[in-house]
Amino acid sequence: MNPKTHEYTACVEWTGNSGEGTRSYKSYERSWQLSTEGKPLVDCSNDPVLGGDPNKHSPEDLLVASVASCHMLWYLHLCSAAGITVTSYKDNPIAIGEMLPSGAGRFISITLQPTITIMNGSDEKKALSIHDDIHQYCFIARSLNFPVGIEANIVMG
Repeated sequence: MNPKTHEYTACVEWTGNSGEGTRSYKSYERSWQLSTEGKPLVDCSNDPVLGGDPNKHSPEDLLVASVASCHMLWYLHLCSAAGITVTSYKDNPIAIGEMLPSGAGRFISITLQPTITIMNGSDEKKALSIHDDIHQYCFIARSLNFPVGIEANIVMG
């Protein structure tokens, strides 16, 4: 069986030239715009720890949001297929990164912490167990080289 492939595109354009380009380490901003055809621009910057603008999304923010979003979308799909009605889903994931003295960094884990409201009469135990099935489907989580944990809270409502 041959897998089906997909293409994903984006445009990343540096907007941080303050007039001197990269003449020196402090002569430029670590900012850019992320765009995908037909979608709104996203103003981005480096992690504030590395001199970025704390008011803009960093690559790290975008990765954490991607993992949480992919998990949520698969969760909603699998709940729908299992007859579990989700009425609310909100996640506040926490990612742990490490930086070596050389400046090289990496993520070492992400923990998703969704609070999910399901309709009264839905199977709460099944609603929790669905999280265990998502890693076999989620495109983003399957592509990572670090663990993604789940600490879900189910609310009946």
